Amino acid sequence: MVSKAMELAVTNPLTCFTSSKPLSNPSSILRAFTVRCSVSLSSDRASTGVAERPWKTSDARLVLEDGSIWRAKSFGASGTQVGEVVFNTSLTGYQEILTDPSYAGQFVLMTNPHIGNTGVNFDDEESMQCFLGGLVIRSLSISTSNWRCAETLGDYLAERNIMGIYDVDTRAITRRLRQDGSLIGVLSTEESKTDEELLELSRSWDIVGVDLISGVSCKTPYEWTDNTKSQWDFNANGRDGNTFHVVAYDFGIKHNILRRLASYGCKITVVPSIWPASETLKIKPDGVLFSNGPGDPSAVPYAVETVKEILGKLPVFGICMGHQLLGQALGGKTFKMKFGHHGGNHPVRNLWSGHVEISAQNHNYAVDPASLPEGVEVTHVNLNDGSCAGLAYPAQNIMSLQYHPEASPGPHDSDNAFQEFIELMNRAKENA
Repeated sequence: MVSKAMELAVTNPLTCFTSSKPLSNPSSILRAFTVRCSVSLSSDRASTGVAERPWKTSDARLVLEDGSIWRAKSFGASGTQVGEVVFNTSLTGYQEILTDPSYAGQFVLMTNPHIGNTGVNFDDEESMQCFLGGLVIRSLSISTSNWRCAETLGDYLAERNIMGIYDVDTRAITRRLRQDGSLIGVLSTEESKTDEELLELSRSWDIVGVDLISGVSCKTPYEWTDNTKSQWDFNANGRDGNTFHVVAYDFGIKHNILRRLASYGCKITVVPSIWPASETLKIKPDGVLFSNGPGDPSAVPYAVETVKEILGKLPVFGICMGHQLLGQALGGKTFKMKFGHHGGNHPVRNLWSGHVEISAQNHNYAVDPASLPEGVEVTHVNLNDGSCAGLAYPAQNIMSLQYHPEASPGPHDSDNAFQEFIELMNRAKENA
């Protein structure tokens, strides 16, 4: 290693300033001084006189199917990954987003520019692992500050083999997604792969029609017993103490859905996505929950058939993917949205009560209300675009929401949906 010095002599600092009044004694402040800077040069760079940069340089690319190439810096895992790019408008909660199974097959771009400042902890995870393809952010926090922080975001992603990039123009990418719709992209830290190769990979992969549920669902049934911890529970008053047995179909279920059900006094049996309806009916539960999950509801006809076999026999509650599967099972149609709903600030109007809820949403598909049969009611509407955000079919004890009542962006506007499900099961039991 060698050092190279640079000297800068400044003899008249006053040239940097202007003043309306002449200085009475300029010599009293005029100083001549020398600034000496030394930088270390590696032996292979000493001959060229170029110093090695002490900061991270761009070492990753996001290549979108529209041909745009975005240089960025990597964190977390390295390699090459393909996925659908969607943007999430949440200001907080990146750890819940990372562990939401509904993001399987997708790169999540956070519109909030500063991410990572609270690190991660092991209490806020929504599943046992990360299912998303990658994380795209503007600015990665260089430090963490939170009393529950267990490790940094970068270390967390690296341990789970999830790619992340930062120092990329997330605002420009979001505008492109809003204009053109969700795009397939490729994240890569491999310099050996050309831009053309990555572009071809993005254009040869598709998320439509792919069964993503089977990759995130549990493999065997299990009992869930944990409820919301006392310091986080907020709606325990007024519960009648009755216990209802609920079978929850795991299409990618979030832990907080199970916690809220348990907090309302439910005994919960979680079953895989391929669990036969006949086995569920043998258990004779008080109700069935069809959970959230990733991807295209039309790609999982076996799940639609399961829903059909249960409808009318037991009270059911569908959330997100469960809502879409209910729509199809009732004879309706679903369609892919331009760029979907992803974030914790979506206003939804409850048409029955007239109240507006601030909801957390994560879906790329929606139910077409015009395709639904007579008797099925639209109960909730997304106020941003008028899309269907909830259904009910009172004749068959059916209710569903296209958003997450267990999340807390409102902060607790939608939690009463669990109480409504309890009341639905209670009425069914009384009328049996």
